Amino acid sequence: MNLFFHTAPDAASSARPRSEVAESDTWDLAALYPDDSAWEKDFARLKDGYPAIKEFRGRLAEGISTVCEALTLEESVGRRVESLSQYAGLKVSEDSAYDPSLAREARLDAEMVQLAEAYSFVAPELLALSDKAFDALLAAPELAPWKTSLEKLKRMKPHTLTAGEERLLALGSAALRGHQETFSQLTNVDMVFGTVKDEDGTERAVTQSSLSSFLTRRDPRVRREAFHSFYAEIGAHRYTLASSLAHSVRADVFHARARNYPSALEAALYPDQVPVAVYDALASSVRGRLSALHRYYALRKRVLGLDAIHHYDTYVPMVADIQTDVPWDDAVEKVLSALHPLGDEYTSVLAEGLGKGRWCDRYENKGKRSGAFSSGSYAGPPYILMNYKADVFSDVYTLAHEVGHSMHTWYARRDQNFQNYHYPIFLAEVASTFNEILLTEHLLAQTGDRRMRAYIINRQIDDLRGTLFRQTMFAEFEKAAHAAEEAGEGLTLETFRRIYRGILDPYFGADFAIDDELELECLRIPHFYSAFYVYKYATGLSAAAALARGVLETGDTSRYLGFLSSGGSRFPIETLAAAGVDMLTPAPVEAALDLFERRVAELEELLD
Repeated sequence: MNLFFHTAPDAASSARPRSEVAESDTWDLAALYPDDSAWEKDFARLKDGYPAIKEFRGRLAEGISTVCEALTLEESVGRRVESLSQYAGLKVSEDSAYDPSLAREARLDAEMVQLAEAYSFVAPELLALSDKAFDALLAAPELAPWKTSLEKLKRMKPHTLTAGEERLLALGSAALRGHQETFSQLTNVDMVFGTVKDEDGTERAVTQSSLSSFLTRRDPRVRREAFHSFYAEIGAHRYTLASSLAHSVRADVFHARARNYPSALEAALYPDQVPVAVYDALASSVRGRLSALHRYYALRKRVLGLDAIHHYDTYVPMVADIQTDVPWDDAVEKVLSALHPLGDEYTSVLAEGLGKGRWCDRYENKGKRSGAFSSGSYAGPPYILMNYKADVFSDVYTLAHEVGHSMHTWYARRDQNFQNYHYPIFLAEVASTFNEILLTEHLLAQTGDRRMRAYIINRQIDDLRGTLFRQTMFAEFEKAAHAAEEAGEGLTLETFRRIYRGILDPYFGADFAIDDELELECLRIPHFYSAFYVYKYATGLSAAAALARGVLETGDTSRYLGFLSSGGSRFPIETLAAAGVDMLTPAPVEAALDLFERRVAELEELLD
């Protein structure tokens, strides 16, 4: 789940240089390549080897053996590309201002354009076969490892262009992705978000990583000043950011039209075989339950004693003076204990990975990408990037979330071949939020203290709010912004602000004080530059809640572990149905919304 952010290098920042970080706190990339020179050698092999695919151009109609040879070569190249890409991406994530890592990734990106061009004939030639010939491929024992891939390819026939047209799209792919690089470099390297004096009067840097810590402080001045300092820098670059976002939307619309989709939304949903009705039903269900969200904001305002509640007041824990200093080793132990219901294999593999296996890069350093992700491959372990802070309790949840992704990859890689182990994002968000739910249930079971229970329930409410309500709000913005472009409306800064404000108002409610700067939030959300991703957080949480309830109530892990092991061998709706969750109905989303309402009522009883 790689996203490209890191902290801006700033003299006032307390983050250490990468060279000062203890090796035990960093990931061990030796399973991919022991050093940069080994990567260079494999990169040279890629450059020398993949042009051989061109020998199959115009020959895929010859028969099963030729197709098998071509796909075998494609698999070999794909494995190499995956390892090269993962290593290059992880090295950039360590320090996005380190030029050799940037240059390595740039060279690989340039080669990927050539590779895409070389392979651009494969899909059109296969889809040009008669139905009888294609069905023969599906039935051939030699092609059994590729059967699922071929079935998915056949479904893409209406949206696959001629070989020449596919080549042009491949050649233009890097240029059409340029807005992502601009956004990443601007927000992660060039921007400096200022400093704020904390409660002790110490001047501290505001960064993309540290902002979350500032917003959990008890002192409302610290929260307010950090928010305004951060958005002052966003505001100073608002026109550049708006231009980048507009080009991102235009690129999505271009691809959708080029491939004959009715809309960019349908183009995004089609590969996963997710009906637009699922996307729209999510928004409809959440919109219908906004009163519960407003009720929670009213409780938060009341408990915190605020004259007015702002966005920067929505992350501070409502229960004061609870010890939230959780060192890394304690966080790992909490997560492992919470995941005990999944069995010894799951927890022992994970314990090894987070310990001696060094899957995880733990702490912030200068230039490191902000946030967190899990990045898996078939060749190496599933690596985890964290910017762990002991004073941010939500980072324990972040760890649980990312190890959910990682163990999903571990099981899928173990039980599927290379072609089928990749699971779509729609399913990835199920595994991650499943772990967060188990963590909450474990923490609640470990305490009888009324205030601690309130603290944990508040944490889950904020998680549900951030995933179910906030991501659905984001999904509404993405749909509206793309619809505006498709209708011919100019995408300017003011257009984005108007659309976003029209969504902020109903989601936050009439009694919420919305700062004008919050209208600029739409310019800084990284997922908006890879559109129609965020709804999967909300649907994933809904499915995860249903699966977690089943495991905790019955003790039967077979369906859930089977879900993890299935990888991408089926379409996501089908995969979840096999695990017992029907996402074609509103029931899972409504059940998750019911959980939110119950937790708000519990918190009211505990605090009022």
